[in-house]
Order: sequence, then structure tokens, then C-alpha cells
Amino acid sequence: MWKRWRIRILLFLAVLGPGFITANVDNDSGGIFTYSQAGAQYGYTLLWTMIPITIALIVVQEMCARMGVVTGKGLSDLIREEFGLRLTFVMMVLLVVVNYTNVVTEFIGIAGSMRLFHVAKFISVPICAVLVWLLVLRGDYKSTEKIFLAASLVYIAYIFAGMLAQPNWHEALLTTVQLPAKSVWRDKTYIYMAIGVVGTTIAPWMQFYLQSSVVEKGITVKDYPASRLDVVVGCFFTDLIAWFIVVACAATLYVHGMGAIQVAADAAEAMRPLAGDYAFILFAFGLFNASLFAASILPLSTAYTVCEGLGFESGVDKGFKEAPFFYWLYTLLIVGGGLTVLVLPDSQLINVAILSQVLNGVLLPVVIILMLLLINRSDLMGDHKNSRLWNWIAWATSVIVIGMTLAMLWGMMPGH
Repeated sequence: MWKRWRIRILLFLAVLGPGFITANVDNDSGGIFTYSQAGAQYGYTLLWTMIPITIALIVVQEMCARMGVVTGKGLSDLIREEFGLRLTFVMMVLLVVVNYTNVVTEFIGIAGSMRLFHVAKFISVPICAVLVWLLVLRGDYKSTEKIFLAASLVYIAYIFAGMLAQPNWHEALLTTVQLPAKSVWRDKTYIYMAIGVVGTTIAPWMQFYLQSSVVEKGITVKDYPASRLDVVVGCFFTDLIAWFIVVACAATLYVHGMGAIQVAADAAEAMRPLAGDYAFILFAFGLFNASLFAASILPLSTAYTVCEGLGFESGVDKGFKEAPFFYWLYTLLIVGGGLTVLVLPDSQLINVAILSQVLNGVLLPVVIILMLLLINRSDLMGDHKNSRLWNWIAWATSVIVIGMTLAMLWGMMPGH
């Protein structure tokens, strides 16, 4: 019995990486800002979103991993082959635009978190930009993945921050499993925040990056059960962290009537006199780690996706001469994201962070629908097509996200 379990554990550790890393990067600067805002402004009343979010995230991520294992191709590669170059090119352009705003948001998080330790953005942003660039340029897939896995584990800091905030555990757990009072649905800002919490958790770039990572790691159909577990564990872990971020801010900022925050770093600063220096340090360090982590992954994901979709060589295991487009695109996204944060006035940075989340929400349904059209084709997936339950959940997620996106855009219009 022990021998069988030991083999399973070793197999899981062998394929651990793509699912766990991809899910955790989603708790980036924009995600932390959204979760912090939810807790600061509405206390525990948005925790009910975490269960359906987790289910949707698991389904969408598992679909990507399964397509990667069965076809041996990335998502953008499949889209080009099955839907043509024109649609692929348009999709790649949109993805680059959306991911550029996301990269800017990560550098906003870096600048804000380091400012809490009295480091100016003109120092922190350039240094971190060089660090993330060298990480990929000088590393290979295995070493880079190990660094990303280590960075994923640092998110545990938010669990400790939540505990140090001394929340009302009974109320927090109760509101997680039950819907809020009907009266909250008459509050437009509450609906807007609920949309933000759901929309920030499942981003379009995640699907492309996960499938590419699974393919590059060379996971076979035989090993897929362990890879699927990697995806599930990653989704649970990332949403557990999100839950604790909401709880930490609800137990401190909301309870003391501090209300909305402007950037994620404000949550750490405001938490200091309420929960102590330890909670402040953990929250601030967690924000820095999340922002630096995502500033590495997002440009990398974009470079992988565009190169696959347009037929260019890609991969951190290849040299600069072997994959010049891959490395140049990665470099331009990092340089552009960093320069944007340095050039824009601080008062405008929050608008860019919000814009990145809105653009994610607009593009996500398109990606999910294309995935569904691909994964249900017998000639591509054989016996590994979606089950009826998986299709129902994925289509429902797509429709709900479209509805939320329309509601979000409607709410942003003047007079609403």
C-alpha cells in the first residue's frame, strides 16, 4: 500500500508545476487589489463567490491541461490550425494589448509594495524589470519552474496575515457557504465588486500559458492524472489565498470603517496600526512577491502564445539566436510595462489597473468558447472529449462572464 502511494506522490511531484504556477499567478497585483477592496468595502459578504469561482477555475484549467496532453500542442497553435491565421492574428493582437496592461499592473504592484519600505519606484521598477528579464534569458525551463514554484509558496504569507487580523471565523465561514441578503443586490457598487472578484480570477492569458507549459514539460496521457491533480491543487490553493486576503481586509479595514482603498499597497499600510507590524510586513511582502512573480509569468505567457500562434520558435530552453522573436517580445513587454509606470503620474496608475481587469473580462469568453469548440472535437481529442457536466459548467461560465462583462461595461457608462 505504502509503495503504491509513494509512486503516486513521486509522479505528482514530477509533473507539479504548470497548473500550480498558472493558478497562483492569478493572485497578482490586480487580483490582490480586487480582493483587498472587496474585504475593505464589503466585509465578509463577498466570500460566497469563492466556491463557484473555484469550480469554474478548475474546469477551465483542466480543459487546457487535457488538450495540451492529448494534442501535444499549445492553445494558440490549435486555434491557428483549426480556425485559420486571420482569426489567430486578431486574437494574438488582442492578447498582447490586454497582457500589456496586465504587465503594467504588476509593476504598479512592485512600485506600491516597495514604497511601503521607502523605496522609490524609480529604483524598484528598473531593478525588478532587469531581474525578471534575466530570470528567463539566463535560465532554462526546469530552473525557471523551480523558482516560480518557490514564489507560489510565498503566498502562504497571506494566510498568516489573515490569522493575525483575528477575524470572526464563524461569520467568515458562514458567509462563504450562503448567499448574502437580497438587499445587497440593489447596491450597484456591490454588483460591480462581485463582477470584479469573479472576473479577476480567471484571466485569458492563463489558459494559453498553462497549455503551453504542459506541452513543454512533455506530460503524456499516461501521466495525466497526476497533472490533473496539479491543476486542482493549484486552483484550490490560489482561491484559499484569495479567501484569506478578503478576510484579512474585512477583519481590519472594514471593521474599523476605513472603506475603499486606492491601490493594493494601501491595504497593507492601513492594516499596520490595526493588526500589527507582522501583518503589515506579510501583506506587503506578499504583494511584492505576487507582483514580481506575475511580472515574470505574464510577458513569458504572452511570448509563448504569440510565437505558437504565428509559427515562431519559442521556449526558455532555446537561445536568443534560436528564438529571437520570443525574446524580443518578452523584453518589449517588460520594458514597456516598467516605463509606463515610471512615466505615468501616480494618480493615473489605479485607472490602468482597473482597465486591465476589464479587458481580461472582455476577452475571456472568446477564449473559453474557442476552447469548447476545440475540446469537443473527436478528431482532436478522441476519447478525451469533455463530459456533459464539464461542458455545462464551461458554457455556463462563459455565459455568466459575458453577462458580467456587459454589466460591468454598462455600469461604467455615464449616468449609471
